[in-house]
Amino acid sequence: MSEPRPESQPAQQQQVPGTLGQMDPKPDHGEESYRGSGRLTGKAAVITGGDSGIGRAVAIAFAREGADVLISYLNEHEDAQDTAKYVEEAGRKCVLVPGDLADRAHQKTIIPKAVEEFGKVDILVNNAAFQMSHDSLEEISDEEWDHTVALNLTAMFTLTKDAVPHMQPGASIINSSSVNSDNPSPNLIAYAMTKAGIANFTASLAQMLAEKGIRANSVAPGPIWTPLIPATMPEEKVESFGQQVPLGRAGQPAELAPVYVMLASDEASYVSGARVAVTGGKPIL
Repeated sequence: MSEPRPESQPAQQQQVPGTLGQMDPKPDHGEESYRGSGRLTGKAAVITGGDSGIGRAVAIAFAREGADVLISYLNEHEDAQDTAKYVEEAGRKCVLVPGDLADRAHQKTIIPKAVEEFGKVDILVNNAAFQMSHDSLEEISDEEWDHTVALNLTAMFTLTKDAVPHMQPGASIINSSSVNSDNPSPNLIAYAMTKAGIANFTASLAQMLAEKGIRANSVAPGPIWTPLIPATMPEEKVESFGQQVPLGRAGQPAELAPVYVMLASDEASYVSGARVAVTGGKPIL
């Protein structure tokens, strides 16, 4: 007998970028469930957008697998400090770097800080992103378009370019794309465009960096329950969020973390240029 369809989350909204404290129900980042097995022992990771959502789940999993973590985030200090607590409880070092990653000058500070703290960069997770739902092009200001490109694409380029000189063979770059990369929602036109760019950039990067022994892959999440959803979508869409996929529900950040761990680990030594779908059953090309 098939499992019953889960209930939807209540209608709700927040201000951008959104915080965990206002979410109902609270997302699951693996705080109580993720168990590590030493797959990233001794590695140093940089995760953008690591205060909440997918980034937080990845930070917790990486730490429990043995990695030190630098978390870049905007200004959600309480969420970031809570994530750091879980990293440190796993016996690993956590460095918090707040600031606007859409700003090129701030982008340039992230990798040098990681090298200062860890002496190296083994894993780079470009995960921070902005989206906003709109019904027409006229609703999208030039400033919002530029901000979306700067955060979702330019920051990825800058951090990757800065990180590669500090990476050794076996290092891993993981970029968060989206099911929107090839199945775009018309209401997320700017966001979807950048996610297609991330997928394409990663595919090119994997080929470019192969001779250095550095792997590059992307993860394409479907609808995942994170603060960005109530902060960027109308209440009625929040209430039905995730019901469109075959599994009939939004995914939890904790359900993404094992994929990032696998791609970061030495076990994935021949996996490069992949785009891994975590979409609740919705196919990607």
